[in-house]
Amino acid sequence: MASSTIQGLRSVALEVPDLDKAEDFYTRIWHLDVVAREPDALYFRGTGQDHHLLALHRGPRTAIRHVTLRAHDEDALRAVARAGIEAGGTLAIPIGPVADPAGGLGLLLRDPDGRLIQVVTGDARHAQAADVPDRPVRLAHAVLNSADVAATRRFFEQALDFRLADLTRIMAFMNCNADHHTIAVGITDNNALNHIAFVMPDLESVMRGGGRMKDAGYAIEWGPGRHGPGDNAFNYFIGPFGEVIEYTAEVEQIDDGYVAGGPDDWKWPPGRVDQWGISPPPSARLKTAQSEVFFVPSSA
Repeated sequence: MASSTIQGLRSVALEVPDLDKAEDFYTRIWHLDVVAREPDALYFRGTGQDHHLLALHRGPRTAIRHVTLRAHDEDALRAVARAGIEAGGTLAIPIGPVADPAGGLGLLLRDPDGRLIQVVTGDARHAQAADVPDRPVRLAHAVLNSADVAATRRFFEQALDFRLADLTRIMAFMNCNADHHTIAVGITDNNALNHIAFVMPDLESVMRGGGRMKDAGYAIEWGPGRHGPGDNAFNYFIGPFGEVIEYTAEVEQIDDGYVAGGPDDWKWPPGRVDQWGISPPPSARLKTAQSEVFFVPSSA
């Protein structure tokens, strides 16, 4: 089920109003490390090879700048440029050197609903990478809401060669590599950022992260639990700027033999919202936050 052009998810870039507060939270509490600084931006890495997982830029309000995917190579990047336009998107930034500390070549693709997808290749990576208990390794997935899930799904299929892994009554899970899903599309009435999921090295780290967040005054808004599609353990939180962030682990690995399920395949017994049946439903705060962070009109 691997995409012919996209290797995986590299990072997400947000705008936030307070970089000092952002640095304190994402290093001391969320357990990332600052890997690069600019006058109006911070770049945070996990323990894996990706140069950074999260880029935070100074802005007037919380917004998403773009989701960054990594292409297999320069040929794949050029194929994305062509396919993106054929699928109804526009090139906000054509292929050229990427103006961030990870470098490489890249482009910025805008889908018909204004979502901004950066695709890069040849970006810097860290030679030293190893799992560390209670520290995020890499991004697992980004979930983007859609008021027209069929159109959004079609764009990811045509422009980026993603495949549908599973469809529930609330979400379409899109696959590009061995991870069950890299992008998921929330079936909603808006086009906001739903959440960003960070892979922890194990279930123990997901749980310890939940305790650490509670100690710091950030409630678990949903979890702990284990999802159906993806089979991943989860804890969800609302970050300091209203962004929804997730600790996850044990993401299901799939191949071409995986058969996509439909809504009838993913129903829980009454009173359950996950496989384990111990998690309460998502909080009202979480549901509100999952529809309040939108893409900026333009991004550089």
